[in-house]
Amino acid sequence: MNQLPIIDISPLYGDDAHGWNSVAQQIDRACREWGFFYIKGHPITSARIGQLLDAARQFFALPAAEKLKIDITQTRHHRGYGAIATEQLDPNKPSDLKETFDMGLHLPAEHPEVLAEKPLRGSNRHPDIAGWETLMEQHYLDMQALAQTLLRAMTLALGIERDFFDSRFKEPVSVLRLIHYPPRHTASSDEQQGAGAHTDYGCITLLYQDSAGGLQVRNVQGQWIDAPPIEGTFVVNLGDMMARWSNDRYLSTPHRVISPLGVDRYSMPFFAEPHPDTRIECLPGCQDAEHPPKYPVTTCAEFLLSRFADTYAYRRELQAS
Repeated sequence: MNQLPIIDISPLYGDDAHGWNSVAQQIDRACREWGFFYIKGHPITSARIGQLLDAARQFFALPAAEKLKIDITQTRHHRGYGAIATEQLDPNKPSDLKETFDMGLHLPAEHPEVLAEKPLRGSNRHPDIAGWETLMEQHYLDMQALAQTLLRAMTLALGIERDFFDSRFKEPVSVLRLIHYPPRHTASSDEQQGAGAHTDYGCITLLYQDSAGGLQVRNVQGQWIDAPPIEGTFVVNLGDMMARWSNDRYLSTPHRVISPLGVDRYSMPFFAEPHPDTRIECLPGCQDAEHPPKYPVTTCAEFLLSRFADTYAYRRELQAS
C-alpha cells in the first residue's frame, strides 16, 4: 500500500467492451482501496501542458497589485486570484503557502442563474495576458470531458445507468485551478505547509503536477506516502461528494502538499462537480439493510458552500452578511 495504481484509460476511447470493462474494474478497485490513482492514455497533450505552465508562470510572476485586480475575495462567485494564505485547508495549521487562480464555467450576465444571483454562478475573471482566456477556456472544456469519461467508467460498478453523471454535469460548477507553491524557505513558520491535510469537496479531481514533487496521500493504515510526478499522467482522486453518493464505498482520501525545498512548484487541479441543484444522496446500489445511507440528502451547492465557509474566511463573512 505504498504505491498508487497507474491505469491506462485509452480503452475508454475505443469500442472494445472487454477493454472498457477492464479499465472500469481497475478504477473501481482503486476507488475502493485508495480513493487515488494515476491515469495515462488520456487525450491531453504534453504541448497543451507546456502552454499552461508557461501561462501560469507568467501570471504568478506579475506584481501583486496586477494579480489583485481579479482578487477572488471581491467576488460572490469564487473566481479569480487567491493570494498566499487566502486558504486554510487544515484548521490545525497556518494558512496555506500557495497562491491560486480559479475559473469555472463561464456564464454571461444575462444567464437566468446569474440574474437570479445563484451562488457560484457568473463570468470568469481572467488576467490581461495575450492568449490566456482562449487557452484556459478550452482547457476547462477538455478537462470536463476527461472527467466525465472517467465518471462513465465508474457507473458499471456503482450499478447506475451509463449517463447518470453526464445528465448531472450539464452546466456544472467544476473548477479549473492553477496553483503556485513558493519554496519552503518562504514559509511564515515551520508549521506552514503548501496545502494542509484535507479531503476534496466535490466529485472527482484530476491533477497535473510539475516535476517538483511534494504531494502526499494518507493510506488506509494512516501513513503518509509520496505521490510523485509521473510524466504524461494525471493524479485522480475522489472527493467528499462521491463518498456521499457511494455511501463511503469509494474513499475520499486525505492528502497534503509539503512545499519543496529551493524550487517553485506549479500544479493544475480540475475539480469536477455537477450542476449546483444536483441532489447528492446515497445511490440505490450502495445501500441495503446492513448498509443504510450514512449521510443526509443535500445539494451540490449547499454542500460546496458549507465546505467553502470552513476553508475561506472571506466566504464566512460573505455568508454572514
